[in-house]
Amino acid sequence: MPPEFRCIFLLPVLLLGMLLQGCATSKLPTEPAPNAAQQRIDELSLALMALGDDIDNGEARRAASIAIEYPLVLARQYQVSNPPLVHNILVNLGVKPRGLCVDWTADLMTRLYEERFRSFELHWAVANYESAFRIEHSTVVISARGDSLQQGLVLDPWRYSGHTFWARTPQDAEYDWQPHADVQALKRQRKQIALNQKVAR
Repeated sequence: MPPEFRCIFLLPVLLLGMLLQGCATSKLPTEPAPNAAQQRIDELSLALMALGDDIDNGEARRAASIAIEYPLVLARQYQVSNPPLVHNILVNLGVKPRGLCVDWTADLMTRLYEERFRSFELHWAVANYESAFRIEHSTVVISARGDSLQQGLVLDPWRYSGHTFWARTPQDAEYDWQPHADVQALKRQRKQIALNQKVAR
């Protein structure tokens, strides 16, 4: 497709993405002031310590630093310059390299796994998998070792384009988080049922 036609095609798609932006933020990944970044790390570290009596203070600080600082690195790698839903469209069109919620989740989880935390357990969480009006969303949830996803803390860098959102899983009003493995099992089951019904006809 010639460049001029591609631009004409992209314009309505981008405009639609901006109109749909009501369920995401318009905040873009600017570098926070050092004091502001440190304050966020301190606050997240305290939230992580509150997950259990046996949480190691050093691990909580390392996890908090990674969760706050690494997504800003990812935002630069993903070339984020638009709000999340618009960036999603650009990724799906091949204009941007990465930056879907699954990319943020996979990359942040991989980085956190590198630390081999003893106090924490990492969970891949999924929401909106049954919604006809909102896109399916993935994120990292971190919990105390042995605790469930629902007892953990959501770490969502996609929602604010690299500025990590966090909240206790049940207190995240935007999403109803479920374990990735459970969602995938449900999808496989429904696919098999649909296939069986098709064969029965």
